Amino acid sequence: MYFTYLFRELRRRHRQAMLVSLGLALGVALVIVVSATSLGVKDAQDEVLHGLYGIGTDITVTKDAEANSQGSLKFGMAAQTDDPDLVGEAFTQDRLVPTPGWDLVSDERVPTLGNLTGVGSSAGGLMLTSLRISGTYTESSSTSGDGSGSGSGSSSGSSTPPAIDVTSYSIAGIDVADQAIGPMSSADVTKGRRFEAGEANAKVAVIDAGYAKQNALAVGDTLTIAETPFEIIGISESATAPANVFVPLERAQTLADAAGQVNQIYVRAEDSGLIAQVEEEILDAYSGVTVTTAQNLADQVNGSLSSASGIAATLGKWLAIAALVASVAVASLLTLSGVSRRVREFGTLKAIGFRSRRIVAQVMGESFVQGVAGGAVGAALGYGITQLVARLTPALEATTSMAGQSAAGGGGGGRLASVAQTVTVPLEAPVSLGLLALAIGLAVAGALVAGGIGGWRASRLSPAVALRRVD
Repeated sequence: MYFTYLFRELRRRHRQAMLVSLGLALGVALVIVVSATSLGVKDAQDEVLHGLYGIGTDITVTKDAEANSQGSLKFGMAAQTDDPDLVGEAFTQDRLVPTPGWDLVSDERVPTLGNLTGVGSSAGGLMLTSLRISGTYTESSSTSGDGSGSGSGSSSGSSTPPAIDVTSYSIAGIDVADQAIGPMSSADVTKGRRFEAGEANAKVAVIDAGYAKQNALAVGDTLTIAETPFEIIGISESATAPANVFVPLERAQTLADAAGQVNQIYVRAEDSGLIAQVEEEILDAYSGVTVTTAQNLADQVNGSLSSASGIAATLGKWLAIAALVASVAVASLLTLSGVSRRVREFGTLKAIGFRSRRIVAQVMGESFVQGVAGGAVGAALGYGITQLVARLTPALEATTSMAGQSAAGGGGGGRLASVAQTVTVPLEAPVSLGLLALAIGLAVAGALVAGGIGGWRASRLSPAVALRRVD
């Protein structure tokens, strides 16, 4: 009897039922789109932070290099020669240097920081830059005794600097005993394998997929670093690879002639709530170091990703709430409007013995069905829109400062400096079953609120007054 009457009334007033359901559906769809997009932006930001220096760790500890040291490292260009037999001959010079900007420190600090209160684990790392300088020898234009090339003995008074080609790639020396912390924690080895614990000083390497594609390298090939052959055992993929090549830490120290030294220390706190405490303890234990946390990195990142993150964190949340409130308000107004048009009907029901709670149950039952329908339609609509957002929205960009290499033209040499790294991350809008269930639940809850208000008003009608009213 109850359900028969309920569905009959819904069919009879199908236009109003459809309007209520559609209003709820639009609110639910907007909630899904905003929530999924916000989650996608957060995932993109996490992916970027996960690929920057010190990723996969809670804290990265470095020591800034002193002025005029590594931060402004220069290298000579032996492109001119006084030997006529070498003129026109090609030359190549390979240099392997610690990445400028960070000073070398003793790796004895690694276990010391690992023993601090609140620290779960620690590991050392050595970031290196491999430089290859190539060109062709030209005849020296200097004939003066001081070799400056600027005296009156110069053959031409001025000379055209020889063309120099400088290429570089980054190398990360990692602790193979603990690859869950440090640069390798962000790498997904898709081909080959990771390092094994017994390869602490082995001549093996894992390379980034982009670098492998650029140089036509594959698992099993040999990569020469500073005249030392390394077997490529794996290829990794990461949205923001912290290095082109990964090698065991001890081997990296040997290559760079930096035995017992590192320029990065990765620290993981036992709990995310202890990060601030651990940061203070590190600064108290060692003066002159720079402590970088994930929040510090997030503050340094700029570009479209940063803007999208700010919008998602503020405007998106309030927009979703406003949409849901508006949809519930519309549903309530439409339900009250429907109740006002059914005054004689409810008066008749009360006159023949219907109790107030039964009338309230009738109105809320109708609203419940409308809420379920609106939630289902809204979930489908929201899911479809999120897929369009993921396909049509341009990729987000994040820019952060990193140590890099720049070459100065001519014979004056090149300089290693800090440059900006821009990372492109595709925006995705993941929709989980939990989000869909929550959205449908919100629609049903909103409909029940609207039905409760309408049912309360209908239950207060006096049968005599209701029966005198003419529609």
